[in-house]
Amino acid sequence: MKKILIITHSQDNESIETVSKKIKASNGLPIRFNVDEYPLKYSISSCFENNEWKVYLDYQGVRVSIHDVEAVWYRRSHNLGSGLSNVLDKEFLSSAYGEIRTTLFGMLESLNCFQISKFSQYRRLDSKEEQMKIASHLGLKVPETCITNNPQEAKKFVQERPNGVISKMQSSFAIVRDGVENVVFTNLVKEEDLEDIDTLQYCPMQFQEKLDKKLELRITIVGDQVFAFAIDSQKTENAKLDWRKEGRTLIRDWVPYELPLDIREKLLQMMDIYQINYGAIDIIVTPEDEYYFLEINSAGEFFWLDRLIDGAISEQIANVLLGNAYRRYTPVLEENFSRA
Repeated sequence: MKKILIITHSQDNESIETVSKKIKASNGLPIRFNVDEYPLKYSISSCFENNEWKVYLDYQGVRVSIHDVEAVWYRRSHNLGSGLSNVLDKEFLSSAYGEIRTTLFGMLESLNCFQISKFSQYRRLDSKEEQMKIASHLGLKVPETCITNNPQEAKKFVQERPNGVISKMQSSFAIVRDGVENVVFTNLVKEEDLEDIDTLQYCPMQFQEKLDKKLELRITIVGDQVFAFAIDSQKTENAKLDWRKEGRTLIRDWVPYELPLDIREKLLQMMDIYQINYGAIDIIVTPEDEYYFLEINSAGEFFWLDRLIDGAISEQIANVLLGNAYRRYTPVLEENFSRA
């Protein structure tokens, strides 16, 4: 029975259970690791003894070996080390969190098995700038963009584009007020915003030309399978700049979309360049039917799209993990190797 290690957290959505059921249906064994419960409830042990490495995961008195897993699905690592502040003095927290992260991600990086994508590869995708440069190099259109913390540079970029400019963060940026997390969505830069532009000095932002939209696409790629969907975000006022603002309202309005072959092939080339097997890609289609690449989300959601096609995305994830479908995979260590 092939063991599949799934890195997630206890509050993750239905996608984990759906993929796990698909794995079990193919006689695989999913091993769920909720990292928000590490290290308080989980233990990791990596031991080199008798000339071999063994890695174990312990949870509630149950030990499983994970050095012999078939594959890893790094899904999320939200709230890693949650609750640690309740048991450790404040002076030790920073150093403890550092060791926790180093231990977890060091272990994952060292596992000599297939991974949907390694943590280090996903971290490379944090660079939206590199994404756009690669997309442009492959012949995909990208919006005119300025990433800066220079107030005058941003002001110049905005003033030179009379059709409008939008601003957005490059990370999962949120502001916590009264214990509530408020996500910062894409926003239109208004004339009055330029009056306070000097505060940009303290936090860089990404500015892009405002594109007219015919449709917005969410394209989920798993292995070599491409699942494309479209939404008419312009029919809802609050979703025109960022469909996520009305994500719940529009959740049933997504429809399958036939991507032009050249766009499909260029996106697959990007996946090859990054050597990743999962990516959720955002694209704008203009009224002139031009396709503008925005970004690849390394762990973008797919569950609501999966529902529309009877779990086909989850099925493909399970097949890739089990080795029953195409994989981008170059092992770092071979079982048998010798030095020249």
